[in-house]
Amino acid sequence: MDTIGTFTNEQLKKDVPAFRIGDTVRVHNRIKEGNRQRVQLFEGTVIAKRGGGISETFTVRRVAYGCGVEKTFPLHSPNVENIEVIRAGKVRRAKLYYLRDKIGKGTKVKEKIDTK
Repeated sequence: MDTIGTFTNEQLKKDVPAFRIGDTVRVHNRIKEGNRQRVQLFEGTVIAKRGGGISETFTVRRVAYGCGVEKTFPLHSPNVENIEVIRAGKVRRAKLYYLRDKIGKGTKVKEKIDTK
């Protein structure tokens, strides 16, 4: 059990930014096409985070061409190059699945303003 724990702790990323549910993030995802690689950006609202340790994932939702698109990314995957926090959201829920039923301006999340 200890060898598995030490192996998974070696695989964890050290430079993971602090982001929460409701934040708007831009995920730099590495895509392999044939024999070449490129980085694809996916920008949207974080609607869920689950798990912990090596198996921690987060779900990002955006509306593209009038259709809602959700992607679930493993946080510590080598294919996730970078995560930029664009703006912080002010929410009171742990999961924002209710955004799936909203359309238009109803999908907006209030922005958290720091008073420091």
